[in-house]
Amino acid sequence: MDKQEFVSKLTVKNDTKMLMLIMDGLGGAPMLGGKTALEVANTPNMDALASASDLGQTVPVIPGITPGSGPGHLGLFGYDPVKYQIGRGILEALGIGLEVSNKDVVARGNFATVRDGVVIDRRAGRPATEENAKVCELINSKISEIDGVKVQVFPGKEHRFVLKLTGDGLDDRLTDADPQRDRQPIEYAKALSVEAEKTAKIVNEFIKRVVDLLKNGERISGCLLRGFSKYPDLPQFPEVYKIKSAAIATYPMYRGLAKLVGMEVLEVPAAIGEMETVRSEIKVLKDNYDKYDFFYFHVKHTDSYGEDSNFMAKVDVIETVDKVIPEIMSLKPDVVVITGDHSTPALVGGHSWHPVPFLLYSKYSRYGLSNFFNEKECARGSLGTIEARDLMTLLLANAMRLEKYGA
Repeated sequence: MDKQEFVSKLTVKNDTKMLMLIMDGLGGAPMLGGKTALEVANTPNMDALASASDLGQTVPVIPGITPGSGPGHLGLFGYDPVKYQIGRGILEALGIGLEVSNKDVVARGNFATVRDGVVIDRRAGRPATEENAKVCELINSKISEIDGVKVQVFPGKEHRFVLKLTGDGLDDRLTDADPQRDRQPIEYAKALSVEAEKTAKIVNEFIKRVVDLLKNGERISGCLLRGFSKYPDLPQFPEVYKIKSAAIATYPMYRGLAKLVGMEVLEVPAAIGEMETVRSEIKVLKDNYDKYDFFYFHVKHTDSYGEDSNFMAKVDVIETVDKVIPEIMSLKPDVVVITGDHSTPALVGGHSWHPVPFLLYSKYSRYGLSNFFNEKECARGSLGTIEARDLMTLLLANAMRLEKYGA
């Protein structure tokens, strides 16, 4: 029996309200004046909440391992991210509303800038979503089938898209077709099993055809693929924890992850700008607050700007979120967790292995150790350093949703 199964047996229902606010890639590393983005940011509301909360830091997988967003979120939802390995493709596909059958293999795609077989920019300068959609339409009109397998692409946000292959004998045991860094040669997928050789051949032919089709594009002139996946079987979050749960997220991958674990995904109206997007999410939270026990509330661009090494833009996003904390707390949730799924320091320009700061507020918190919410204070917080999947257990405990174990 793993930890999640054990906790599930102790879980009980009540009418408490829980909220998990995840600022994607929140954790950082010292950069500006020896401080992280979270230390530099002006966060009076989160700091005030910290003074009434328990602080700590999580390890998303195991110490030293840099997690993707999928494993990072699964851990926060109480799943063992080593036991449940999920390709990013299925998360992206479900997030944009695709139906995925047992005859499908899906992958997350990046449109990229490619010159003479070299990836110049993995994200093609983050094009507008409208431009992405036009490129997808072009690809679908020119590449509809390869070796008897149906090929479709679907636009996501900015540079992201989903590749969907439909046919017999497809297998998702492939390496990523993505060099993961700029200024590297195009990477092709390799089969990790004999059964996957057919799929690898189709994927690589698709990449070659796309590069040829888009070769004259100024920014979008190729594609990268990763996270090949079929539909996995996961324990369902509402059943495991006996809670009615909802997800508030704007990016497809995170909506897809929420769907995969059984959360209801709420529609967030489109908005322009960081503050308006967060306010749009807050409105959805308020409008649905009476309908659910647990809310997963996701903010994306702390991660995006960390990946872009844009330190001050990451600071701005953190400050934007801080401004809406009073609106969240006005709803009087019984338990609030503020954290990230992993660290994305601007210093690194990508995900990292650093522990992730977290704050846990409830009326049962043994607080008083700090008046600030940042990595340094969380590292010496009362809850110490824990596995990310144990945070869900602490959230349930503070919501009085766990029975006593043993006599």
